[in-house]
Amino acid sequence: MRDLPWPARVYLVAIIGAAAVLIGRSVVSGRLVEPGEWGMLLVLALLFLVCESMPTLLNVEHFAVSVSFSAALAAVVLIGPEGAALVGLTAVLSVRPGLPLVKRLFNGAQFALCGYAAGEVYVALGGVSGVPKPYGFQDLIGPYAAATAVFVPLNIILTLTMIRLASRMRAAEVPLRGLVQFLLSYLGYGTFGLLVAGLWATVQSISAVLVLLPLFVARWAFGQYHAQERSYDATIAALCQAVETKDYYTRGHCTRVSLASTLIAQEIGMGMERQRAIRYAGMLHDVGKLGVPTKVLQKDGKLTEEEFAAIQLHPMRGLEIVRGIDFLDEAFAGIMHHHEKYDGRGYPMGLAGDEIPEFARVIAVADAFDSMTSDRAYRGAKPIEVAVDELRKGSGTQFDPEMVTAFIKALEHNPWQPPGRVEPPPGVATETTTKDHDDPTMPIEVVSGP
Repeated sequence: MRDLPWPARVYLVAIIGAAAVLIGRSVVSGRLVEPGEWGMLLVLALLFLVCESMPTLLNVEHFAVSVSFSAALAAVVLIGPEGAALVGLTAVLSVRPGLPLVKRLFNGAQFALCGYAAGEVYVALGGVSGVPKPYGFQDLIGPYAAATAVFVPLNIILTLTMIRLASRMRAAEVPLRGLVQFLLSYLGYGTFGLLVAGLWATVQSISAVLVLLPLFVARWAFGQYHAQERSYDATIAALCQAVETKDYYTRGHCTRVSLASTLIAQEIGMGMERQRAIRYAGMLHDVGKLGVPTKVLQKDGKLTEEEFAAIQLHPMRGLEIVRGIDFLDEAFAGIMHHHEKYDGRGYPMGLAGDEIPEFARVIAVADAFDSMTSDRAYRGAKPIEVAVDELRKGSGTQFDPEMVTAFIKALEHNPWQPPGRVEPPPGVATETTTKDHDDPTMPIEVVSGP
């Protein structure tokens, strides 16, 4: 808890306190659970705990989801608001490895609040708590749908609020399109709770066992999205590795450009989906070097016009290489145009100002900064302050002033860690380059003729 910012601490205490007051009030008033419902409560709590202990990890740091809430929604029907709160509270006992106590307490408290709120809505709309009667089951569908419509969004809002406060995520960074899809999926999985309640009328506690299979199918479906994201990252990493094997002195450059581009994207308020796309674009911005002869990339001395033309073509070659990778989306524009200059003197198309795609304007700043602050075979790394001054000098000519300003602001609260010198493996021969085409302080010299 000491690592949490103070707003997150206040929020955590408030959520836990609200849940404690709620449970305590129910105990004092004697409305907690009827004596004959404790067995039912135990079965539902175990079902909740099994699902909660085996969640699906997502591509958000330290964030996972499960379909355990279906058991809490079943408790809304079978036991009532207080029972749903107690089932949700069992999240505190999750046996998921490595889950800190603070997260257990928060999860249990917020699930208890969601369960109770959903139960109150269910009762207010005419839902009757208890094992459903076969002839009255249809009367439960409307109140149950309303309870689900309260539980799921409230659960997401409480959780995202904690994530936002703990990580200082801004509202613009919330992936709205993905969040809507996730919300709809979650609402659909909420029907499992009604299935448990319906089965209980015929097979009682065995219904919890019967519903485990579709619940774990739902868990598998959640996991497929995460697996797909990992396969995307593996594809990008493989391409980056192929690029960087052509020049050991630029090892890690793509990763750092990706990081710097993401910092700028966050500072100017890009959403999470565009941040992911620009992260990919930063990783692959130089993939076109695979189509440039190594002897040109590492040539010692001035370049001929033909050799410089080969360098200028690398963004277009990069686009050709990755054109078939559908998930890159807007990243294509960043790869294609990251060497355009704000004054129109760049390549490959000589675009200027806002004609240059936003991704490309972001990557241009990140690319130049990392080049200047990295060691090269022909010079040492420039200090960060010097590199920042060079970005300012190029603002309005080589770089978009807005992107330069955003990056400088981002560096104020995200200290940059320059890389150390990268030496090639023993026995690998390398040439000494006198120019880096990404370094604005050392422009490439071109001579006419061979």
